[in-house]
Amino acid sequence: MPIQTVNPFTNKVVKSFEEMTDKTVDTLIAKSAKTFTEWRETSYKQRADILHKVAKLMREKKESLAKIITLEMGKLIAQAEGEIVLGADIFDYYADNAAEFLADKQLEPKLGSALVRCSPIGVILGVEPWNFPFYQVARFAAPNIMVGNTVLVKHASLVPQCAVAIEELFNEAGAPNGVYTNLLISGKRASALVSDKRIKGVSLTGSEAAGASIAAEAGKHLKKSVLELGGSDAFIILDDADIDKAVEWGVIGRINNNGECCIASKRFIAVEAIADEFIKKFKEKLSNLVVGDPMDSKTELGPLSSEDAIVHLLDQVKRSVDAGAKVLIGGKRMDNPGNFMEPTILTDLTPEIPAYYEELFGPVASFYRVKNEQEAIDLANDSSFGLGCSIFTQDIERGKSVADKIDAGMVFINHPTWTQSDLPFGGTKGSGYGRELSELGIQEFVNKKLIRVSGLSDPL
Repeated sequence: MPIQTVNPFTNKVVKSFEEMTDKTVDTLIAKSAKTFTEWRETSYKQRADILHKVAKLMREKKESLAKIITLEMGKLIAQAEGEIVLGADIFDYYADNAAEFLADKQLEPKLGSALVRCSPIGVILGVEPWNFPFYQVARFAAPNIMVGNTVLVKHASLVPQCAVAIEELFNEAGAPNGVYTNLLISGKRASALVSDKRIKGVSLTGSEAAGASIAAEAGKHLKKSVLELGGSDAFIILDDADIDKAVEWGVIGRINNNGECCIASKRFIAVEAIADEFIKKFKEKLSNLVVGDPMDSKTELGPLSSEDAIVHLLDQVKRSVDAGAKVLIGGKRMDNPGNFMEPTILTDLTPEIPAYYEELFGPVASFYRVKNEQEAIDLANDSSFGLGCSIFTQDIERGKSVADKIDAGMVFINHPTWTQSDLPFGGTKGSGYGRELSELGIQEFVNKKLIRVSGLSDPL
C-alpha cells in the first residue's frame, strides 16, 4: 500500500510520501537505542514535563490537527477535535500518575526483606491504525515513555500526515531525539523489524491478520507483545431496558467514527418482548442520519476511510445476503464520489452467514431477536471476538450478573463500549491480549525486578 493521503470524501490523492530506506530505518533504530540508555536515567518529573508539553500543544493546535485527521480518514470534524482532546488527556494522565503506578512494591518474605521495582526494558515498536490516529498513538506512547522506554511508531499508510504531525509535537515539546520516532514504512517491513535485537517489545492495534503476523515474529524472537485486534461487540437490550435510551446509545455506538471502530456496537441482540419497539425506533433514527462532508459540522455520518474499506464492506453485505440475510435498510454504496455506505441493518442471520461471524467495519448493524436473557448471553458469546459488550437494563444488579457471564475484556451497562484514560482497554479471544490505558496499561513493557536483601545470619 502506498504511503499517501487520499481524501475519502473525494477519493483524490492529496499528498504522497517516500517510504524510508532500510539504511534510514536502521539509523533511526540505532538512535532510539542509544537514546534509551540516557532516557532511562531521567526522573519521572523530567519525562512528565515533556508529556505535559505535548498535551498542551495538542490542545492549542486542536483545530488544525483535527482537520488533518478528517482529511486523511474521514472522521467527522467534531469527533476529530474530541480525539485530539482525548489524546492530550492520556498524555497528562500518565504524566500525572506514572510515578505512583511504578512505585516500588514492598514484599514481606519469611527471610530478609524484598521489593519489586519496575524498570524500563528498551526500544518498543508500536504498529498503529488509521481509525484513531492520535488517540491510539497516545495510549501506546505515553505510558512507555513514562516508564523510561523509547518508542518507534509505524503508523498506518493512510494517515502519514497525522504520523508526521505527532512526531513534530514531540520535537516542539523538547523531547530528546530518539525518544519518539516515526517510521514511514509498510506493514510488511514492520513485522520484519520485530527480529531486530535492539527492539525489545511490540504493540499492535489492527486486524487479526496483522496481529497474527506480529505475534508470530515476537514469539519466534521471545519478545513481549500486546495486541488489540478486531471486535464484534454485542449490544444487548433486555426486556426492562429504557428503549429510547437504548436506541439513542445504539445509534451512537454503531456510527461513532463512521462505524469504523473496534469497539463499535455491531451485533444488536433484543429480547423478544421489546424487539419490535427497539428495531422500529432504531431503524427510523439510522434512516434519517445526515450523510455528507465530514468537515461540515451538520454531518452525522461521513465516508469510510478508503476505497478498499467500502469495497470490502459491500462484499461482506453481498455475501451475507446471498447466504440468506435480509436487508432491513440500506445495503448499498451511495451515489457520490466519496466512500459512502448507506446506513444498513441486516436481519435473519444464522451462523453460516458471513455477517454472523465477521467484523463489519462501517455503518452496518446486525439485528437479532432472542427469547430471553440466557439466549442473549449465549448469542453474545458465540463469536470469535471478545473485545467489548453493552447491556441495557434498568436493574443494575441484573446487568452486573449478565456482565459476569460475558466473554469479553470490557462490559458496559447502559452505555456502548467506550474509552477513557483511567479505564483499562483490551479484549480476549480473537480480540487480542494485554491491556492499554489505566494503571494496567503502564505495566506491560516493564521489567518487574525483584530486589531481595538477606541478613548476614540468614540460613542458606
